[in-house]
Amino acid sequence: MGSRWVEELRARVPSPAGWLRRGLPMSQKALTWGLVLLTVVASAAIVAPWDWAPVSVLILVQLLGAFLLRLRGMVVLCAVIVVETLAMAIGRNGSFSPGEMLVQGISVVALLAFAFQRERLGLQGAPGGLMLVDLRDRLAAHGRIPRLPHSWRVDSALRAANAEAFSGDFIVASTAKDETLLEIAVVDVSGKGQAAGVRSLLLSGAFGGLLGAMPPEEFLPAANDYLLAQDWDEGFATAIHLTVDLRTGEFWVASAGHPPAVQLHAGSGRLEIVNSIGAPALGIVRQLRCEPVAGRLAPGDSLMLYTDGLIEAPGHDVSMGIDRLMGAAERLVATRRGGAEAVLDGVRTGEGDDRALVLVHRDPS
Repeated sequence: MGSRWVEELRARVPSPAGWLRRGLPMSQKALTWGLVLLTVVASAAIVAPWDWAPVSVLILVQLLGAFLLRLRGMVVLCAVIVVETLAMAIGRNGSFSPGEMLVQGISVVALLAFAFQRERLGLQGAPGGLMLVDLRDRLAAHGRIPRLPHSWRVDSALRAANAEAFSGDFIVASTAKDETLLEIAVVDVSGKGQAAGVRSLLLSGAFGGLLGAMPPEEFLPAANDYLLAQDWDEGFATAIHLTVDLRTGEFWVASAGHPPAVQLHAGSGRLEIVNSIGAPALGIVRQLRCEPVAGRLAPGDSLMLYTDGLIEAPGHDVSMGIDRLMGAAERLVATRRGGAEAVLDGVRTGEGDDRALVLVHRDPS
């Protein structure tokens, strides 16, 4: 009876070798068995009478496994290391200190948790991390400004909270009508840093497809409909949409819960807040109605779009933040001593929020 139960258990629970044969691609099999062999060599060096290697050398092998193996291979590698460590501890009559055993146990648990998290993300070993880099680069690519006529320049800067890789703020730009119409949207997704990075990536791709593909007055309502369709728990975003006629300098600004644009008049040196008739933020109401405000960029003028990370500070009024931003722009942009990055540095905001800034310049004739 007992032998039959053992046979049934063996049939139901595959051996590590069988698990690897059925569940791992060839490259993963080779890496797994190669690292298992490396643990055997390391264990032999540890128990050698000349003390060729410390016990902690096995942690290096685990680190290699965490970055090279998928979860199945990592489980096999850690199981082998645990068995080898126990065997060595028994063979050396308990000469391993409790601290060494504790460090080994912590490293096994931590690296298995790391491997499990990467498996949930679908990342296969070290090359899988390149996918996140590619996603981040694609997010940045959506904000690249198309080629413009020689009398126009656009300068932009984007910084994530606490210097993280992903930002909740993003910029999308497009040209339409034979490249005579420039459209730029600056969007601030709820949340910040990595918490908003996934939503920001999805929305930047969708908004980038909408921009220039429909009449400018329909962009924000269409973006609002798309965001509502996602049905996210934290699914709102503020946005400002700028359309510029590159032949005449006429522009139209529409806003959805976003801070107002600022225009620098080159002739007078005056800074003017372009107060569009703001609609609620995207993702809140079903029927979004935006009333764009018209203006004109004369030769030498500049227009500034930004997110609230540049003007909001704990304990301070937003209007003070806008004044501070306008002061930095007046010092740097009006005197042509710097662009978007210089303005970001000049405002001296904290690192705790995402920040985006766009400067649209029309050069003097």
